[in-house]
Amino acid sequence: MGTFSIWHWLVLLAVVMLLFGGRGKISSVMGDVAHGIRNFREGLKDPQEQASLSDSKPEAAAEAQKSDEVKS
Repeated sequence: MGTFSIWHWLVLLAVVMLLFGGRGKISSVMGDVAHGIRNFREGLKDPQEQASLSDSKPEAAAEAQKSDEVKS
């Protein structure tokens, strides 16, 4: 009971990798999560709703596409 099990070490390793590994910034990771959630919500909408949104805001859609290209 005084020693750590393998699960403790795996959780600790995951936390360390999130904090210091990969891109190195929690804000960028959270931004990616938010972007994924936003895309998921857009995917759940009806095709008619998506068409009406894209017709009413063509500039916003163009800028969103441009920012996605810059991130890639």
